[in-house]
Amino acid sequence: MDSKQSDETPDGSGPESQFNQALIRGKIRRAEKGLMAGGRSADGEVQGTGPANRHGMPQLPPGQHEVKNWPVLDLGVKPEIPRDMWSLTVKGYVEKPFVLEWKDFMALPQVEDVSDFHCVTSWSRMDNHWGGVRFRTLAEMAVLKPETTHVHIKSYDGYSTNLPVGECMDDDVLLVHTWEGIDLPREHGGPVRMITPRKYAWKGAKWIKEILFLPQDLLGFWELRGYSNTAEPWFNDRYS
Repeated sequence: MDSKQSDETPDGSGPESQFNQALIRGKIRRAEKGLMAGGRSADGEVQGTGPANRHGMPQLPPGQHEVKNWPVLDLGVKPEIPRDMWSLTVKGYVEKPFVLEWKDFMALPQVEDVSDFHCVTSWSRMDNHWGGVRFRTLAEMAVLKPETTHVHIKSYDGYSTNLPVGECMDDDVLLVHTWEGIDLPREHGGPVRMITPRKYAWKGAKWIKEILFLPQDLLGFWELRGYSNTAEPWFNDRYS
């Protein structure tokens, strides 16, 4: 179905206008002009450098460089959410909507995984060690209705993003609470964020708050501002 637009946009206030307006304007300009490395590769072929990664793709997608640190990028807000105040709502076109508090989330089957992290701003951090819950576990708990095709994800900072349901069911799509053996840092989305290793990282929402299953696509924050709706790193798929 055709994509619809989301009316979920952060409405900032405070000393930084609550989110970094200059950063957002700059990234929108890049999207409009395609300044980084262009949009999707013209020939539609997989690109990149280095040996094959764990998915059989080149290790580094085109236009990316490896970093050892983990840069912090957000909308200028880093919400502080104590674990005893955190909750995750799962609803929409499902048979069994539910709300998880921290103890409920930690009682679900826990997994550990290693995956790479590719930011659209051209850096990649390789071989991250994560701990958390597979997205698929939550979808199975909710029991999706037959007409469900997409997911719209909302965060505590007002951010949102979207994905087809099928692309959330891979084993490495997780809601994570640990990174490299420590609690996921607040600045990187703690207590819980989503990771989508086969997509650019903006598809993995920090400070995750709500998962909404839908029968059609609903664009998220950056998708509304010129970023690709499909976000495939090995196709250089940065902008729409």
